[in-house]
Amino acid sequence: MSYINESNIDRIIRVILGVIMLVLGWANILPGALGIVFRYLAFLPLLTGLIGFCPAYAILKIRTNKH
Repeated sequence: MSYINESNIDRIIRVILGVIMLVLGWANILPGALGIVFRYLAFLPLLTGLIGFCPAYAILKIRTNKH
C-alpha cells in the first residue's frame, strides 16, 4: 500500500507504547491529569501503529519504511 509511511519496527513500537499508555491511564495507575491525558492520547500511537500511516510523517515528508 502506498500510504504506509511507517516501518514494521516503528509500528510495533507505537502499538506497544499505545497499549502501555492505555493500561496506565485506564487502570488508574497514573491518577490525576496525567492519567486522563494518557487515557485519550494513547489512541493516537495505537491507531497510527495499527494502520501504518502517520499524518505528521506525511506532512514532514518522513518515511521510515524502505519503499
